[in-house]
Amino acid sequence: MKKTLLTLTLLGFAQTAAAGALDQPIQTYLDQTLRSWATNPVVVDAITMQNAAHAGLDAAQIETLDQAWRAEIGATDQPTIAPVLNNPASDFLRAQLAATQGRVTEAFVTDNLGLNVAMAGLTSDYWQGDEDKFTATYPKGADAVHLGEVEFDESTQTYQLQVSFTVINPATGAPIGAMTVALDAESLQ
Repeated sequence: MKKTLLTLTLLGFAQTAAAGALDQPIQTYLDQTLRSWATNPVVVDAITMQNAAHAGLDAAQIETLDQAWRAEIGATDQPTIAPVLNNPASDFLRAQLAATQGRVTEAFVTDNLGLNVAMAGLTSDYWQGDEDKFTATYPKGADAVHLGEVEFDESTQTYQLQVSFTVINPATGAPIGAMTVALDAESLQ
């Protein structure tokens, strides 16, 4: 019976996402919890600093950085990954993720180009700018939200639902980047 209920719940999330709306538990969690993570000064400052540092990057330079990131996964020396994985904004995300007691299974933030700024755990690539989690949020404005499909994650053995949204500078209301979190879909029932 529990498996049938879970299947129906996940189907409901998928249908709601396809219709372009957020299910109420997801909307509530986004509004009451996740948006406060994105407007925390340590996150906003990290994005703002990286936006300034990356202002002159072109597509070829972004591709080079992304390739370097991918090559460093599993390596001892990680000069591209380490500054992102081991910064105060990433520490903040890890603390927030831990406080959810498994409700959130992944969290990362990107700059205005779609490059990772902070992450609770290692991502498989550095550039998210070609994926819906970025293209359907930051370029669409301050209120943009993207709900991914429910997928089974082998590493955590859970069904996950990615929620991505535009990060704004709370002082100006201007979009500065994007945040993606993976929610344990079973926790949303």
